[in-house]
Amino acid sequence: MHLYNLTLQPPTAITQAIVGNFSGARQQEIIVSRGTRIELLRPDVQTGKVSTVVASDVFGSIRSLVAFRLTGGTKDYAIVGSDSGRIVILDYDPKTSSFVKVHQETYGKSGARRIVPGQYLATDPKGRSVMIAAMEKAKLVYILNRDAAANLTISSPLEAHKNNAIIHHIVGLDVGFENPTFAALEVDYTEADQDPTGEAFNNAEKMLTYYELDLGLNHVVRKWSEPTDPRANLLVQVPGGQLASSDRYDGPSGVLVCCEDHIIYRHMDAPQHRVPIPRRKHPLEEPDRGLIITAAVMHKMKGAFFFLLQSEEGDLYKVTIDHDEQDVRALKIKYFDTVPVASSLCILKSGFLFVAAEFGNHHLYQFQKLGDDDNEPEFSSTDYPSFGMAEPAEPLPRAYFRPRPLDNLTLVDELESLDPVLDAKVLNLLPNSDTPQIFAACGRGARSTFRMLRHGLEVEEVVSSDLPGIPNAVWTTKLKEDGELRFSTTVSCLV
Repeated sequence: MHLYNLTLQPPTAITQAIVGNFSGARQQEIIVSRGTRIELLRPDVQTGKVSTVVASDVFGSIRSLVAFRLTGGTKDYAIVGSDSGRIVILDYDPKTSSFVKVHQETYGKSGARRIVPGQYLATDPKGRSVMIAAMEKAKLVYILNRDAAANLTISSPLEAHKNNAIIHHIVGLDVGFENPTFAALEVDYTEADQDPTGEAFNNAEKMLTYYELDLGLNHVVRKWSEPTDPRANLLVQVPGGQLASSDRYDGPSGVLVCCEDHIIYRHMDAPQHRVPIPRRKHPLEEPDRGLIITAAVMHKMKGAFFFLLQSEEGDLYKVTIDHDEQDVRALKIKYFDTVPVASSLCILKSGFLFVAAEFGNHHLYQFQKLGDDDNEPEFSSTDYPSFGMAEPAEPLPRAYFRPRPLDNLTLVDELESLDPVLDAKVLNLLPNSDTPQIFAACGRGARSTFRMLRHGLEVEEVVSSDLPGIPNAVWTTKLKEDGELRFSTTVSCLV
């Protein structure tokens, strides 16, 4: 027996979004996860409108989503981590306009369990491997490659488990064509679990750990591990690796560690740099309230790169790294713009920023400029002793900015979303209507909306033609006397 379930109204919230060339064309698309539904969105470069190309129900809960491309490939694949206990690789087929399941590897039990991988996903930037991790202990690494027929292949899982460890985030390091390396934020609770006083819990250290996949020996080793800020919550990949046919490097490699109130640049055997996260300047500021980064995106351009980090208040910060090859000179941060709080941020090469909003409608913005010529204050790690890492560790002086209307971005399209629905009533308040309507209170804060939902089918406008006068009658006629399928429309107008 097979149970088939479809909802009357598909989910509108977006839990995660990724960008890539999934159709193999030069145009980039966006794949979004709507909890139990996966969709491919295509922004129109000319009009700035976002259209849905394909939508598919997965009949499960999508926990993580990431894109990757094999070295030398021309299209991207999507890897899905869900509550099925399997890792699934999807390929979009433009001929059939559908997602094709390329690989499906089972590694654990079904359900969103804390020790079953699927909560976190990270890929090597060169598309050679993927790490899938659970919230606790378990981490698996799969090697991605091609066979003789150039088809995508996936290896058996390699374990990188660590007992009694809570995983906060993982990310793939950009190390060029060296052995793939992954970074993880972990907390060992062995002593805290055995200490009833709670002192060991307060003294537990959060570790930044590098896991290296040795492609020659085909196993995973813990390459490096150092304590980091206990309030760290997010890792962001920094470009690196040696450029092809050149002795120059694409960047310093390493990660940005997003912590409460500040950002740290970290890499193995490299000096650390720390800058404060600018805060809104207003008289009602809560001095004891910390500020954390909830979403981040990195964008590479020819010979340069930058980061957009978003705080829990919706403010975007542009972060840049001044470096000489692999040596970091300074870490800089400045206020960029303010957009709705996002669950995911995606930057397209065509100059668009897609904001998958956590609450309310999702927005597509277009870059007007990159914030290089504005008057916003810029804060650098060179402004502080020891690049902001002076001992003993003390909080950095707070940095402030004044929020303003959009300056670097402009809104070009909006996707409707009901998330979250706080209350709903089924009433018939419209005159001359026999069908009840659903009235719902949606959104949060200043972006709250009151919406009315009615049953009906969507109507697509096929053709539009201006009339010379006021119409008073309309009817259809056959194109030919013996015609059956095609009709024309005749309109009587008062001229």
